Amino acid sequence: MGFLVTTLIFVVTGIIASLCARICCNMGPSTNLLHLTLIITATVCCWMMWAIVYLAQMKPLIVPILSEGE
Repeated sequence: MGFLVTTLIFVVTGIIASLCARICCNMGPSTNLLHLTLIITATVCCWMMWAIVYLAQMKPLIVPILSEGE
């Protein structure tokens, strides 16, 4: 439940940021595309970082078990 809710929060935040950039920084088609690309990339990267940390806590590796060859 927490993963889905937070993912939706990231999606909504990305949409709101995209709309704000479109309204506040309307300088031309190429600049608008750059702003939109940067916002989407930042949102996806932040979500991926959060998701990796969240999922890594589900089964933590406290004491690594080394094989005989190492």
